[in-house]
Amino acid sequence: MSGVSSGLNIAATPRVHRALRCGEPTVYEFATEDGVTLRLSRFEGGPKGPVILSPGFGTSSIAYTIDTVDTNYPEYLFEHGYDVWVLDYRASPLLPSSETQFTLDDIARYDYPATVAKVRAETGAESVQIMAHCVGSLTMLMSLGLGLQDVRSAVSSQLTLHPRAGTLNQLRAGIFAADLIAAVGVDVLTTEIDDDESWFERLYDKALAFYPEGDEPCDRPFCRRVAFTFGESYDHDQLNDETHEHIDEAFGDANITTLRHVTKIIREDHAVSWDGDHDYLDDVGNLRLPIAFIHGEHNRLFLPEGSALTYEFLRENNGPELYTRHVIPGYAHMDCFIGKDAARDVYPVVTAELDRFN
Repeated sequence: MSGVSSGLNIAATPRVHRALRCGEPTVYEFATEDGVTLRLSRFEGGPKGPVILSPGFGTSSIAYTIDTVDTNYPEYLFEHGYDVWVLDYRASPLLPSSETQFTLDDIARYDYPATVAKVRAETGAESVQIMAHCVGSLTMLMSLGLGLQDVRSAVSSQLTLHPRAGTLNQLRAGIFAADLIAAVGVDVLTTEIDDDESWFERLYDKALAFYPEGDEPCDRPFCRRVAFTFGESYDHDQLNDETHEHIDEAFGDANITTLRHVTKIIREDHAVSWDGDHDYLDDVGNLRLPIAFIHGEHNRLFLPEGSALTYEFLRENNGPELYTRHVIPGYAHMDCFIGKDAARDVYPVVTAELDRFN
């Protein structure tokens, strides 16, 4: 059984999109070593970079390019002279692969090496920078640990090798929620609407009304689905009304195998492989490169303690000079990049870290 749907039909609520100030992207599709097609959208703003923007799990490149904020992050980087490459890796709802089963190991082992190679091939650059968020960040660090080459600096946003889950995610991990969902035959959760909802999906909709929503309950069905599937992904106070209304455009499918791997890592207290044969803390010598850690002060999805632990662990093992860490006051998780004032409060902090290594 695949596909638990959301309560909003995007097709039924069309809107006029504003033109992005970075223009229309050049889109590249390319294959990984294991045969999965990925996508890169390029906004060529100048000689800085190239910088790859990698989103979180269950979200697509639209999480960066969404036009409901006055300035999104690709626009900001473009206007600051960057050659910007926004990635849709295999978990992106814009790709057919999002409906398949895969682990975090697959993203780390295959998607990042193929992405870096593609950007270097198209630009001729000797190395790239990466700014990765949430699961994109965790798998980037895992990929670096496995030996990802040609990355001269990185920014890791919100999720690191030592995840510390907020209350809702800790609850799900503790009761093995993803395992239970898999046991009843559901292999993909989705936040997209299905006009012909099954009896299971209608039951699921009703059950969500009783699911705890954390510190910021919202009566919008989509937000309840996000809270259940991913956790408290954004601080509502940081979103403008248009972003809150249309944020569903950035979300979509979430396969159960990947969710089970995330909860396995939460229970283990640090990144391990899905099969349990590999401990990613054994690889930190390969993370001997400049990495800046960014964390929202009010992040209730993955607590700031997690990035602090990875930051200190890398400093102890590889020396203190390579690593920095910034806690963003007043922000939570995804709102660090889609918040109404993120261009004022967050983007300069992240971009300053990228600027250090141009």
